[in-house]
Amino acid sequence: MAPKTEHLMSLRAVRQLRRVRTFYTAGVLLWAAAAAWTGWTHPGSRQMWVSLLLLAVFTGLLGTASLWMHRLKTAPGHKPAHHAAPRRAIAPRHANA
Repeated sequence: MAPKTEHLMSLRAVRQLRRVRTFYTAGVLLWAAAAAWTGWTHPGSRQMWVSLLLLAVFTGLLGTASLWMHRLKTAPGHKPAHHAAPRRAIAPRHANA
């Protein structure tokens, strides 16, 4: 039962990481736009540096989530197990007369 549970947990983890990665991508885009706008209007201001700091934080989080998702997808053992017996060619049976 453990491998099935682990497989379900990894599927949940990939699904959650996909959602989180979307959120972090939106954060990166938002803070990149904010940093560009603030850098254009008030270069060297505290708001610009805070925007750049938050951009760096969200970029790091996005990179970490992407790395974890890549590792979960390429981990061995995620293929479903084939529990049926292998099929053999059936030889014609001869009646003993």
